[in-house]
Amino acid sequence: MAWLVLILSGVLEAGWAVSLKLSEGFSRLLPSLTFLVLSAGSFVGLAWAMRSLPVGPAYAVWTGIGAALTAVIGMVWLGDAVSVVKILSIVLIISGVLGLNLAGVGH
Repeated sequence: MAWLVLILSGVLEAGWAVSLKLSEGFSRLLPSLTFLVLSAGSFVGLAWAMRSLPVGPAYAVWTGIGAALTAVIGMVWLGDAVSVVKILSIVLIISGVLGLNLAGVGH
């Protein structure tokens, strides 16, 4: 259950990052409120999951999901430039998170 909450929290992290961008420096009310709600939910979920998960892999999964998903959302919906280097970098983020988790399986 902790892993599921952690994954959801990573998705919320991407949501609050996009909301922060859309808030235009907190000058737009709805994206600013969305940022506050999603960031609170993301941090609460991370904190709850870390009660039973090791800190390194948990934080790596949370930030990895947030970073990769935010980059994809930026490229698909927000007009960020798409390049082979960006796509390979997202693959490397995901590979690093998986590697960290696999390295910790025996411990």
